Amino acid sequence: MQSETSRGTAYGVAAFFLWGAFPLYFRALDRSGAVEIVLHRVVWSLLVCLALLAATHAFREFRTVLRDRRQVGVLGVAAVLIALNWGIYVYAVNSDQVVEASLGYFINPLVMVALGVVVLGEQLRRLQWVAVGVGALAVAVLTIAYGHPPTIALSLAASFGLYGLIKRRAGVQVGAAAGLATETLVLAPFALIALLVIGASGDSTFTADAPWQALLLMSAGVVTAAPLLLFASAARRLPLATIGLIQYLTPVLQLLCGVLLLDEHMPLERWIGFGMVWVALVIFTFDSIASARRNHASHHADAVDGATTAGVDPVSATPIGSQR
Repeated sequence: MQSETSRGTAYGVAAFFLWGAFPLYFRALDRSGAVEIVLHRVVWSLLVCLALLAATHAFREFRTVLRDRRQVGVLGVAAVLIALNWGIYVYAVNSDQVVEASLGYFINPLVMVALGVVVLGEQLRRLQWVAVGVGALAVAVLTIAYGHPPTIALSLAASFGLYGLIKRRAGVQVGAAAGLATETLVLAPFALIALLVIGASGDSTFTADAPWQALLLMSAGVVTAAPLLLFASAARRLPLATIGLIQYLTPVLQLLCGVLLLDEHMPLERWIGFGMVWVALVIFTFDSIASARRNHASHHADAVDGATTAGVDPVSATPIGSQR
């Protein structure tokens, strides 16, 4: 069990580290526009996912998903949302707005909670309301600091939050590779047509600086699929509370990339706004961990009560009175 937890932690750290390094990868592709990068990302991700499904003998799951029209429709909507998220993120990186993009992933857990209330009618605990309130105040402070609402951050958080809700409707039974393969398959015909149009118009960058630009664009499939599969492996081995803590590695690394490596300016008022977001996340994380512990204790107590009522010792799992 300890070995599985250690492996899960390693997979999770690797996934969120790779996502955190995305600004450096997309900056290397800056001669290609955001639209062209996303189109290539769709096509090459589909090919990588199909190769993975073939290598792991998981095509049966993929075919099962494709036979379910409702599931394909749901994943099609998810595909549009994730493509929009990709496009906004690439645009942010290549327009020197990496710091604001990182803010989007800092506030994403708070946006997910807000979407749960608005869309699913979920009830929030008191500390969750406090966290959402502090997060909303932070957005107001950052709006004053930027001189306008942090639209990139809010768009990234909203698109990814809605993507998460849609994926939840698809069900947890859809594996990471099969899910991404279905999503990219829905988008691939449009992506291929768009790439042909761009190529015919002479605006394609695929052959620029041959062969490096082409290789970078083709690597988008691996870059997309690798952290997703690492995350899926981590999620099977770790509690959600642990995943929730590790996930902050991504926006922290993105913020550091923006400030330290890409020389983006961070005036004091923006640091204050970010600080308020971090306070909200501390409150949110504390509440999530405390709630998980309460639920675990409650389930354990119910199990003990049930075992005792049934005449079984809850520790040894042997009938009471038969122990020696």
